[in-house]
Parts: sequence; structure tokens; C-alpha cells
Amino acid sequence: MESKDKEKETPEEKQPAPVSSDDQANMPLSGHLDEFRFRLIICLVAVVAASGIAYAYVENIIATIAEPAGKLYFLNPAEVFFSYIKIAVFTGCMAVLPVLCYELWAFIRPALKPSERVSVWWFIPAVVILFYAGLAFSYFAVLPAAVQFFMGFATETLQPMFSLDAYLSFFIAFELPFGFVFELPLILFLLAKAGLITSAFLKSKRKILIVIAFVFAAIVSPTTDIFTQVMIAIPMILLYELSILLVKYILRK
Repeated sequence: MESKDKEKETPEEKQPAPVSSDDQANMPLSGHLDEFRFRLIICLVAVVAASGIAYAYVENIIATIAEPAGKLYFLNPAEVFFSYIKIAVFTGCMAVLPVLCYELWAFIRPALKPSERVSVWWFIPAVVILFYAGLAFSYFAVLPAAVQFFMGFATETLQPMFSLDAYLSFFIAFELPFGFVFELPLILFLLAKAGLITSAFLKSKRKILIVIAFVFAAIVSPTTDIFTQVMIAIPMILLYELSILLVKYILRK
């Protein structure tokens, strides 16, 4: 009888059950490495594709970037080519940032509990929006003021003449810190949501944050002048104050 029952089993009944998120979380190290390699390949393909598209418009991109400084000059024949590659890759990475964040989320998602996944569903959009907001704030509000500040040192015998490679390196090093600084409210909001900090705690650490802001600005600033460091530290302090309000009035903590 048992053998006949087994023969009557349909193909659907013989198929293995789909792998759940819990099974993925308990997979061996080799499985995690294969998953990481798969996600990494997707990220690399996305960056290469976006960089290739950006390279087709690289002259327009550089013209937009160089607008605060005016004309740029190159000092050796290879400088233009490598500068084009640098800006194309940078633009490509920024363009596919949502894809990179999603692949990172997809990799760590199985390790989270169902309740944790639901509570942070908005995390990726928030990360991307805040990072782009930091880049936009730097480009439209801070970069022109910084360039004008440095050009103010020009005299009759000293005239500003920015090389292509030097200016683009300065631009990238100037933009990225603001993208990371604008993530501060999100980080503090998540810590407060997890019950690790409160608005009262943040208020009590305000003076320490001011010191940390200027130390951070001194580390990530592309130059050693106090002007650039202040322009990085002040938004960080303002975002900290915004975080206090978010924790107090939204989370009620």
C-alpha cells in the first residue's frame, strides 16, 4: 500500500519547498560568499554601464562641474583622458547609488527579523535622498563660495589657472563629505528608534558634537584652510539640531 501511495504522488508534491528567508539566514559561509559575489557582480555591471553612458556626455558634465571656476587647463596630453575616466566613473557611481544601496540591503535582509524588515522599509530611499541632497547642497551653495574664496587670493602677479585634473579631484573630494554628512539625521533617527538615544541625550552632547564636527571637517576637507572646514562643520551641526527635533516630535523620545 505504501509503495502505491508513493507512486501516486504528483510531480508538484515531489518538488522541494522554496528556500525561506530563515533558511537563507542559516546558510553556510560558502552560500553567503556566493550571494555576496552575485550582488557584487550586479553592482559592478551597473557601475560600468552607467560610467559608459556618462563618458558619452563627459564634456557636458565637466562643463557643468567647472562652471564655478570658469575655464580649466590641462598640463599634459594624458591628463584629459584620465580626467574623463575619473568623472565618468564618479558620475556612474552616483547615478546607480540606488542600485548599490538596494543590493546591500538585499544581502543583509535575510539576517533581519520580519518586524525589522518592515520597520526599515523606508531606509534605502532615505539614504539615497539624503546623499543626493548633500551633493546638491554642496554644489549649489558651498562650492561656488569656496571657489570664490580661493580666487580672492589672486593679485596682479598671481592669477588663478585651475588644471583639469586638480580641479576635478578637488570637486570630488569636496562633494562626497557633504553626501555623508547629510546622513547624520538618519543615523541618529535609527538609533533613537532602537531606543539607544533620546532627544535629551542629544541635547546634553551638543558641545561634544560641535568639537566632533570640526574634527571631522578637518579630516575630510580637501584643503587645510579654515573656510572649507567651517563650511563642512556648520551643516553637520545644523543637521544635528534637526535630528533632535525629529527625535523629540516624531518619535516622542
